[in-house]
Amino acid sequence: MTKVVSMQAAIAAHVRDGDTVVIEGFTHLINFAAGHEIIRQGRKNLTLCRLTPDLIYDQMIAAGCAKKLVFSWAGNPGAGSLHAFRRAVEKGTPPLEIEEYSHFGMVARMSAGAARLPFWVMRNYMGTDLPVANPRIRTVTCPYTGEVLATVPALNPDVTIIAAQRADQNGNAQVWGLLGVQKEAAFASKRVIVVVEELVDESVIRADPNRTLIPGMIVDAVVVEPWGCHPSYAQGHYDRDNDFYVAWEDISRDPAKLEQYLKDYVYGVKDRAEYLAKNPGLTDRLKAKAQVCAGVNYGF
Repeated sequence: MTKVVSMQAAIAAHVRDGDTVVIEGFTHLINFAAGHEIIRQGRKNLTLCRLTPDLIYDQMIAAGCAKKLVFSWAGNPGAGSLHAFRRAVEKGTPPLEIEEYSHFGMVARMSAGAARLPFWVMRNYMGTDLPVANPRIRTVTCPYTGEVLATVPALNPDVTIIAAQRADQNGNAQVWGLLGVQKEAAFASKRVIVVVEELVDESVIRADPNRTLIPGMIVDAVVVEPWGCHPSYAQGHYDRDNDFYVAWEDISRDPAKLEQYLKDYVYGVKDRAEYLAKNPGLTDRLKAKAQVCAGVNYGF
């Protein structure tokens, strides 16, 4: 039985008001289309978690979807700040709780969640003020060495949304290129939505099993949404839209411009196809050139 559904159906079924939501991808494979659909469906009081919340979380905060952000570094990579996020934190418009960790602190939280452990131990908070700012960062004494180590609690999201280059109808999803913590976030989560550039036959997945990052057994829904990661990128499909990231600095700095952007490109379209139609020339400008890796011999 296929798990393939529309984006509208996947978000309606699996993202609920008050949920803890992870949209992962480390610069690569960040699914903006899912974030836009969450905004369109009017989800509220979400706890948004991510290593590096960038533009999609800035948009979701501006749209009033979030009550809390759990994160490490936050910003517009290579271009500046997230100004909707800054307004929420500095001025309370809209109000936003924050819970901050280091990058590895967030990796550790998701790793603990994926392993179904209550916490993860680490050394990287010595000499920092983060444990003062975040009381959830605590310590434990190693029973073997007596060393005092920092700990962070497990993170088990209600729903994780992962982008991938391809998957079969059962949700076996393959990723190549830059990886973040997609696997850990998916295994830690109660529900998983996989959004792919291409749906392929199971035989394609079985022919190259080492690329399968997310197994279908933990996936609840598969959405086929080409160009769903724009302005992020999908290796082998399209490049990162650096012009958009630079332009976002000006858009997000001005609340009126940000509101107009949401009206035009989120609320004003029903899906990613209409979004692309409002961006003529985008696909030609960013489409990836072919650079195919040679196959491998799995025989024995």
